[in-house]
Amino acid sequence: MPHLIKMFAVIALGLIACSNVALADSLTESASAIFTRTTIYGIRYEIIIFSLILVGVAIFYNKTMQVAVVGLLALCFYKYEFLTDFSVIQKLFGYTNAEGEFVKGSWNTYLNLALMLPGFSILANIFEESKFPAVLPRYLPSGMMGGMVLLIFVFTLSTFLDNIAAAMIGCSMAATLYKNKVHIGYVAAICAASNAGGAGSVVGDTTTTLIWIYGKDPLVLAHAFLPAIVALLIVAFFGARQQYKYTQDTFVPAGSVQIDKKRIILVGLILAGAIIFNYFFEFPAIGIWLAILAGSFFVKVNFREGLNAIDSTVFLVCLVFCAELVPIDSVPDASILSTMAIGFVSAVFNNIPLTQLCLIKGGYDWALISYAVGFGGSMIWFGSSAGVAVCNMFPKARSFMNWLRYGWHIPFAFLIGFGAYLLVIGWDPMKGNPPDQMPQPITKEEAIGNSQIHHNPLPEQVQVQE
Repeated sequence: MPHLIKMFAVIALGLIACSNVALADSLTESASAIFTRTTIYGIRYEIIIFSLILVGVAIFYNKTMQVAVVGLLALCFYKYEFLTDFSVIQKLFGYTNAEGEFVKGSWNTYLNLALMLPGFSILANIFEESKFPAVLPRYLPSGMMGGMVLLIFVFTLSTFLDNIAAAMIGCSMAATLYKNKVHIGYVAAICAASNAGGAGSVVGDTTTTLIWIYGKDPLVLAHAFLPAIVALLIVAFFGARQQYKYTQDTFVPAGSVQIDKKRIILVGLILAGAIIFNYFFEFPAIGIWLAILAGSFFVKVNFREGLNAIDSTVFLVCLVFCAELVPIDSVPDASILSTMAIGFVSAVFNNIPLTQLCLIKGGYDWALISYAVGFGGSMIWFGSSAGVAVCNMFPKARSFMNWLRYGWHIPFAFLIGFGAYLLVIGWDPMKGNPPDQMPQPITKEEAIGNSQIHHNPLPEQVQVQE
């Protein structure tokens, strides 16, 4: 109970800040420049409230769902009370703008998230009960190398699967292999490996799929595999070393272990459903649940595992929606430094709206931005859907400080991978764009970030879509 009171007090600070706008009319002329209806010292109130939500998540990491729900209510209260023309219904289901064009809502994103985490929790349970993880030690190298190979497997799986599924399957295998004694640094490494695998694949991550839908060349986006592989090798080395020092007691199957072939087939069916429905309908959750329901006729499915993921699901959906309500009117001008900064920002700000803003801005090296927003979200556990998923299976990793302390190798790997891309491929925002989205060439100084870019407008037709 005291924790809940503290949590509400933290979020209440955001509401108190919002209430200051009611005093703006009575302030002096100089004070009114500080306190406006939408800002305080030039900072939007939404950003303040969102920052308090992140602080609350970091402090009350055992009450993350409650923090996210209260934070979302606080944001909606501020917008409805002090802003005009705000509507959650319009945000979710779309609206017609002043030009008569229909602006699509984001309901499908949240419905996907709401169904995917419980679905993949059931998938992980089916995979674990298939006994396949129990035979894993026979095929993995011994010692520290075994932990590295397992992370490479997660990376490979994530190139054609959603990173949430790859992360949860990796966690299931690690839990069996290390008898549920998994180091927090290794849990973070599983998250990073799954995000790295999706960085260069247009079916491996929502952000790369989004960039592909916008018309960017998928073969150019595949260049993101270079920094992703470099980062993976670094994370795999240090993560496996942490795990090996933590415990050398691995599971050894006694006698012959019979793999449940029906469950393995069902796992494959669920993964195929996710891929097919993601490719054709951008709705992998439907494919996941259709396969689970179909499989329940010949395999006993433990649907209770889906209920166990409700807290994490509500937290993730609320946090992503809060990020959408924060009005970041523009991202920095496209440059090497701004791309690197976006990678760090994606650790706390959902990478889907970040990617959309980058596409609106234009002029980025799309393979590098794909790596930045994809792998960058691994730096903090709630920075990506995969991080939320692994923490649902290993709640001890939910600590903000512990993730930073033991997952230090992730930001280090991010920077090394980023540098490797620039050394081998170089910054090139001209490649991969369809003809109607070609940016104007920029100078070397602009690419590095030493000067502003003012000649990179978005084509008219893309502006209308947004």
